[in-house]
Amino acid sequence: MTPGAGLYSARVAWRHSLRFRLALTYSALALALIALMTLGVVLLLLGSMERQFVDRLNERADTLAGAFTNTGGGLGSSAGGAGAYTLVVNPAGQVTYASPALRDYQDTGYVFGDLARVPVQNTTVRAVKRKAGDYGTLWVGLPEDDLLAARQSALSALLLALIVAPAVLLLTGWWVGRQALTGLEAAANLADRIDPTHSLSPLPLPAREDEVHRLLAAINRLLVRIEAGQAREKQLLGQIVHELGAPLTVLKASLKRAEDRTGDAEVARAALVADELTFTTQDLMQLARGQLELKLAWHYIPARTLQGRLDRLVPGTQFLGNWAGGILCDPDRLTQALRNLLANGRRAAGPEGTVTITLAETSEQVTFTVQDSGPGLPPELGEQIFEPFVSGAGSSGLGLSVSRQIARMHGGDLSGTNSPQGGAVFTLTIPGAALGDEDD
Repeated sequence: MTPGAGLYSARVAWRHSLRFRLALTYSALALALIALMTLGVVLLLLGSMERQFVDRLNERADTLAGAFTNTGGGLGSSAGGAGAYTLVVNPAGQVTYASPALRDYQDTGYVFGDLARVPVQNTTVRAVKRKAGDYGTLWVGLPEDDLLAARQSALSALLLALIVAPAVLLLTGWWVGRQALTGLEAAANLADRIDPTHSLSPLPLPAREDEVHRLLAAINRLLVRIEAGQAREKQLLGQIVHELGAPLTVLKASLKRAEDRTGDAEVARAALVADELTFTTQDLMQLARGQLELKLAWHYIPARTLQGRLDRLVPGTQFLGNWAGGILCDPDRLTQALRNLLANGRRAAGPEGTVTITLAETSEQVTFTVQDSGPGLPPELGEQIFEPFVSGAGSSGLGLSVSRQIARMHGGDLSGTNSPQGGAVFTLTIPGAALGDEDD
């Protein structure tokens, strides 16, 4: 895998991670709650500040208005205690008194009208009016710069919280999710390593009986059922092979004697069918036993011996390459694997087609290449062609699966493809004799 492909896979796994989804959901919900709560607190705070400001302004205006209407009060002393923003407007609309900050409006016409907010010397002043008895109208203002600054600070804090909170919540949720799902991740890794063809050992259960414990217990129960089913299948296949073995042996011997005695072509064809059934039962037996139960009987045999066996089993095969050397193998198993490949090739090529097997040997590896002139492998099957009971030619679908299993038991492998000239090409490799001696 290339580094770019690995990085892409990591991104995909990260996006589809349960921890990430939980952290994202947790962060979104927490952010919504924090935003609503913070917004509510800010609104309450701003509303309280607004009410306090208005109460303060009205209180000041009422105090001054009471002083003006009090016969014991005086204009100068009353206005002087009013603060920096006070105007007295007579009934004719003229400003008869202005506080020092509004001295420019003294003895002029009143210009603010009914405005509740007016700019005064780069300051926003909120104002109210009160009746001032015979003096006319009292205009009292209070600067709201502090209120505006507090409002801006509160909104800035809210905005900052909405920016910082998602990152903090996402990281926190990721960490919490990672700690909470550690057991689930370990369980997934254990379950991913289960290979029903090799081992069905139960998974270890965590000490704490939580959801992960229940999941692993359910997987263990499933493994028990799978193992029981496999045992029943193997037992059934073994019984079938056993029941077929003895009659086929008698049938083959009888047909062989009849062929030698009569030379009849139909009898010879029937003998070939009996051979085909014999190898099918052998394939079924190997499938029933499984790879772990099979033991190889290693022998060093001449390649010509193997060639003679294959020539008798699949007549009409062309043998190419160097068959003068020796091969370290289990002769019966290797003959079974190559015979399956040749029989499939003969079936695909037909009576008039060609099937060739080429042997190439080095000190490290022995390679058998089987090629036929048939239509080739179905491209839609791909590697499925080596699975049991999968066939593109109407056969049982066991031959290729068994042949690959035998090759891998020898320490080699089996692969298949289509030739550019047409037909299927199977390559079976096993370790060379020199490598086998070193292993021994």
